Amino acid sequence: MCAKLSRLDSFVEELEPKIRALQTSSVQNKINQLMDYFLYLREKGTPQEIMSELAFCILAANFSASKSLEIQQEIHTNILKISKEEIIEILRRKGHRYPETRARYIINAREKISYIFSLIRSQQKTHAIRDWLVININGVGMKVASHFLRNTGRFDVAILDFHILDLLERNGVINRPKTLTRKKYLEIENVLFYISQKIGIPPGILDLYLWYLETGNIVK
Repeated sequence: MCAKLSRLDSFVEELEPKIRALQTSSVQNKINQLMDYFLYLREKGTPQEIMSELAFCILAANFSASKSLEIQQEIHTNILKISKEEIIEILRRKGHRYPETRARYIINAREKISYIFSLIRSQQKTHAIRDWLVININGVGMKVASHFLRNTGRFDVAILDFHILDLLERNGVINRPKTLTRKKYLEIENVLFYISQKIGIPPGILDLYLWYLETGNIVK
């Protein structure tokens, strides 16, 4: 584990009352709504809804989550038939940093949506599905795959975006790596698993609290 246990335990002691306070605030209502939405996608979501959520996670990597949500809402209805050129035009209009690349990733992922949909509904272990996504879907690394799986009702993964890495590094819990390789991702994810176990909140849901503490907002 890439954290000294004593410092990690101190961080948990500092963090827990902040999370308990959020649980008695209006923030908890938003988190409850998101949890219901994520579980709905896993249990009853359509291929269109699953593809739309995957598109959101692809768009949100290294870009604004709120702007990515706006784009998702615009392309949601037509996500299974919209052309790459149409996606590029929308991304450019919305100021996305990588319009051509992300449009290509979305179209490539859509070609495998039937199988992705079956994986989401399956009883396969989350980490096995994550590995498949990373290997087989262009533009989907460990973070995007984890984000997508959490957003489709699998809460046993951690989403290591820069907000979470900043929080952990600032509190002396990790030494932030220059490159987040799969090995490093799993090492830092284990730190979140430890925090999750201590506080009693699944890691994918813990992420929502941490995100709020860092940004003052929750998107998804």
